[in-house]
Amino acid sequence: MNPSETADPPIRVLLADDQTLVRSAFAMLVDSARDMEVVGQAGTGRQAVELARDARADLVVMDIRMPDLDGIEATRRIAADEDLAGVRILVLTTYDTDDHIVEALRAGASGFLVKDTRPAELLDAIRTVAAGESLLSPGPTSRLIARVLRAPSVPVPGVPAGALAALSERERQVLVLVARGLNNAEAAATLGLSPLTTKTHVSRIMGKLGARDRAQLVIAAYESGLVAPSGAGGQPASGPS
Repeated sequence: MNPSETADPPIRVLLADDQTLVRSAFAMLVDSARDMEVVGQAGTGRQAVELARDARADLVVMDIRMPDLDGIEATRRIAADEDLAGVRILVLTTYDTDDHIVEALRAGASGFLVKDTRPAELLDAIRTVAAGESLLSPGPTSRLIARVLRAPSVPVPGVPAGALAALSERERQVLVLVARGLNNAEAAATLGLSPLTTKTHVSRIMGKLGARDRAQLVIAAYESGLVAPSGAGGQPASGPS
């Protein structure tokens, strides 16, 4: 059998950044990978929304700071479009200055990456997010959210009243581990559950909290106070049973 007949189709990547040189560098890197291809480049958030649909992208690498329409609003519009339900968004941030990354995650981004990341890490991040996972490094995520929650100038609405109360004790434990950055297999091992059971818990938690993906579960865990905004990632409300 011809290997090309069984190979998965390449990941269709759309690059959104207002800096032409940055887009060009990313495009060369992405096109160098055999399992992905660049299907479009956008210099504004509005272009990103239009091209996400026209180019049938699987994933958008989205800069936050862009003219016309910023990356947060562009992310929100893509996430809200039923025709773009399968499009994943990986947000780029300078980290030390972009407190708005929390808003981007809430808007529907599946993860974030700092702009000075290594080339191989960017490609791995694209593969991770395109596969349906969230890219959330526990340390940076908790430090970033902690800073935002401490900043009075940055409004951070909480989880809807009563939402957390709807979770079972086991679901609360799973949510804490998700907020720490553990995947389903790791959370399952920690709690002594099967990966399938853990996946079911995660799906139910998303439904109860109205979260689009794991990235938004992390935000919910911090906003609700279930996980303390510290470098350690917080502790569960009660130990695994």
